[in-house]
Amino acid sequence: MLKYVFGPVPSRRLGKSLGVNNIPPKICSYSCVYCQLGRTIRYSIDRKKYYPPNELAEEVVRVVNKFKRRINVVTFVPDGEPTLDINLGKSIELIKSEVTKKIAVITNSSLINREDVTEDLMNSDIISLKVDAVDENIFKKINRPHPKLRLEDILDGIKNFRKVYKGKIYTETMFVKGLNDSIDHIMELIEYIKSVKPNKAFIAVPTRPPAEPWVKPGDPKNILHMYNKLSRYMPNRVELLNYIEEGRFGLGKVDPIEEFVNIVSVHPMKIDYAYKFFEERGLNPEKTLKILIDMGDVILIKYEGIDYVMRKLITRRVSS
Repeated sequence: MLKYVFGPVPSRRLGKSLGVNNIPPKICSYSCVYCQLGRTIRYSIDRKKYYPPNELAEEVVRVVNKFKRRINVVTFVPDGEPTLDINLGKSIELIKSEVTKKIAVITNSSLINREDVTEDLMNSDIISLKVDAVDENIFKKINRPHPKLRLEDILDGIKNFRKVYKGKIYTETMFVKGLNDSIDHIMELIEYIKSVKPNKAFIAVPTRPPAEPWVKPGDPKNILHMYNKLSRYMPNRVELLNYIEEGRFGLGKVDPIEEFVNIVSVHPMKIDYAYKFFEERGLNPEKTLKILIDMGDVILIKYEGIDYVMRKLITRRVSS
């Protein structure tokens, strides 16, 4: 039984990514309108102990050693914000002492101005930083942050982190129609990202079911303008994530039902990929999926004309 690890999943940013879930669902400092995991049920900016780092690292190392060829990178991309885990740095250290795979952390950047957070990230190889807005009002509309967070502190924190971090830094900007996709805001984003000088800048639109059903991809013309403008400044370092990743999901040598539920709990899957997942494991796709839906383990939801399988969303919200 895998408690902390899911996948690997085909990542548009990282290749074959073995996910590490170091935060319980869904504890986060944001409640982004486009989040594929649904609305945040517990807002927090306080770092806490969630899982034993020795236990988490042991599971990661065991899976990596067994399935080396199927994994390109080990990625902390949990049910919430990974830097809320006070043991994040210890977990990274323990994993790196045992395996040679690159370690990535995908963070919303909200705590990047904290010294203890930056120290925990130093031993990783790749950090992906969310930069959806450079305007406070837009920030509040699209990311719906914890009330104590200030965008100015976060943006300054990213720049300061860039100066000291030795690994690769990626920025990722998600564009939502009518929120952050105006040409004026995009021009401001371009200037900010240029100042950060990331190794790669990813420009994304929602491709999986979002937390809010009204969310639509941003204006294609304006997004293309950002891509072209940034590409002139950062040749071969800007990528559009306006497609759904393709490839094989999972390890294939563990309990298939448990593995499938673990994956779609963090990473919604197109229904045809779900069917392929079950077929590869000798299961009847339609029958297996129906059983999981009837049991309440997963739901089927349509977004932009595509059916996805994902965990049942929790809508109750609390703060901490």
